[in-house]
Amino acid sequence: MENLFNFTITTDFGEMMVRFVICLLFNWFIIDRLYYKKSKRRDFYFTFLLTSIAIFFLVFFMIFGLDKLGGKTSMGIGIGLFGIFSIMRYRTDAMPVREMTYLFVIISLSVVNAIASSATTSEILLTDFIVTVAIWVCEKRLRIEHSKLVQYDRIELIKPERREDLIADLENRLGLDVINVEVGAVDMLRDMAIVKVYYKGNSQKETISIDSKLKLSKEDLKTV
Repeated sequence: MENLFNFTITTDFGEMMVRFVICLLFNWFIIDRLYYKKSKRRDFYFTFLLTSIAIFFLVFFMIFGLDKLGGKTSMGIGIGLFGIFSIMRYRTDAMPVREMTYLFVIISLSVVNAIASSATTSEILLTDFIVTVAIWVCEKRLRIEHSKLVQYDRIELIKPERREDLIADLENRLGLDVINVEVGAVDMLRDMAIVKVYYKGNSQKETISIDSKLKLSKEDLKTV
């Protein structure tokens, strides 16, 4: 019981906290100022931020424990990374490519900041800065098209030669500035088709594949 409340701050712990603060600040900036500013997805904001914190401590203490026990750090890193990236598959719905990329970046930065014991603080800061700038440049330069799925009843307009009429009808009925339209599955019995409408907008959520959808769920019908 005496050792239970015997708290001591070691050099390793102090170094860990410095690296954790650096990692958290950069990950927060990426999530809050680069990702959330465009997507407004609170669920992924929650996931990204907590994942970055958990992964950092998990990897740091795993490597720290292996070093204390005299184990092979390279083997520990390999096993740990295998487990970390495998959790990305444990989800109920498919994660959009953009969100998957952000998750990969957040996990990678957390792992790098946790295991880079041989790197100096300035080197870690420079690495985090380069990744952050790369994301910022991509977000500024690359335009993300907003889209939504629509159950469309006028299938006579889905013909290639009537594409302009199709776009005009969708703009009139949806009140959107339509950029492009993709036609998916067609139900001749009910005179209905699934179309994916790309439009100019101020919000963005995940896009959905329409190759074989004939019936949309409530989640599919949410605006994008």
